[in-house]
This record gives sequence, C-alpha cells and structure tokens, in this order.
Amino acid sequence: MILGVIPARFASTRFPGKPLALINGISMIQRVYLQSLQAKMIQKLVVATDDERILEHVLGFGGQAMLTRSDHLSGTDRCAEVAQLFPDAEVILNIQGDEPFIQPEQIDLLANTLLQSTGFGIATLAKSIHQASALLNPNIVKVVFSQKNAAIYFSRHPIPYCRGQQPENWLDHTPYFKHIGLYAFRREALMEIAGLLPSPLEQAESLEQLRWLDHGIQIAVGVTTLETTGIDTPEDLASLGY
Repeated sequence: MILGVIPARFASTRFPGKPLALINGISMIQRVYLQSLQAKMIQKLVVATDDERILEHVLGFGGQAMLTRSDHLSGTDRCAEVAQLFPDAEVILNIQGDEPFIQPEQIDLLANTLLQSTGFGIATLAKSIHQASALLNPNIVKVVFSQKNAAIYFSRHPIPYCRGQQPENWLDHTPYFKHIGLYAFRREALMEIAGLLPSPLEQAESLEQLRWLDHGIQIAVGVTTLETTGIDTPEDLASLGY
C-alpha cells in the first residue's frame, strides 16, 4: 500500500496557524488534501497534526486526520508515527502541508521515482531553475544529483560553483535545479531515519535530508517540469494575491 501523509502543525514560527489560512475561501490544508486525493498512486491519505483545531477542521471537510505527538522535530518524524499505525504501508509519501498548489502528477511522479529506483530508500523531486533571483535565494534549496539521478548534495547556496563567471550569469553556463520538498520513503528507510540524530551538515544548512545522505541512505531524484510554490510566511501568500 502507498500511504500519503500530510504533516501539519499550528505553531509555525513564521506563520502561526498556517494550515488554516484561507486561500480564496478554502484553507491551505484542505487545498493540499484535495490536490493529493487526485493522485493515482495514493491508496490512503491522512493529515498528521498535533493540534486539535487542525484535526477538527480536516474531519469537518470530510478528510482523514490523526493526532500525533507534539514533540516531533520534523514532519518526517510525524510521518513515521503515522506509518507505524499502517503496517501494510510499504511506501509512505510525505506531502508538505504548505504546498497548496501541488499537482497530482508530481505526487505520482514522486511515487514512481521511488518504485523504479532499486536500492534507493527515499525519493524526492527537483525542477530546473531559470531565474538568477531563484538561484541566489537561500530560501530556495538547490540539489545536485548524479547521472543516475542519485542526490549528491542539497544546499541553500547555488551548487555547483561556476568558476570564472559572475553568479548572476551562472545559469548561462550550467544547469541548476531547485529541490521540491516532497519525499517518498520505503518503510524501512523511514523507520531508520526517524531514529537518527541531527548531523553537522544538517545543522549547518538546516536541511534534514543532509542527515539522511550523511548516514548513507540514497535519495533518488525525479525531475518535474511543473512549478509548485510553497508558503512559508503571510507575505508569500500576499505576493500571490491572496
């Protein structure tokens, strides 16, 4: 079974109550849920939250939700708690609760990337970067991957360094990819990483996927041409006209 989990917490530092923020009258978490429901690969979909308000809201619009512990450090840990309640789930998808514009095709690509990647415990997505402003923005995470689509490194800094060129011209000389923070986990990989302590690389960049690479867990990268826009702050919503 493929289980889709949407982690959602109320106490976001930069945007308290973010999952319940309205976008044209529909909450962010409901938009993520409805988009995820359209994915062909998901057989079970659950919102994982530590807040009664979010739980009641999701149940109120007819979705499925579960209350999880409040001391999780990441959405991945929340996914692992939910996965323990579904022993038949061989693949668990972590669908970010702040991606209201996620496309069902991206979720299906994510699942298929993992299923077709023998020897990989995790899969994620990337999209080509075409604007220097995005390349140089530390809030947009970049990923480099091998010719076999294995992630090599994730960074808030543009990678690779394009020697002999000004940063604003790097896109003219080498391809760059932005990381889309969705993950597909094989069950055993998810349970393994849930018990790992933060690594120095992770702490330096504040990117938990570096912990997984640091411990030798291979991450397959699927390339999507579809854009998606995560919402981190109220200003992000305002910039989109909401």
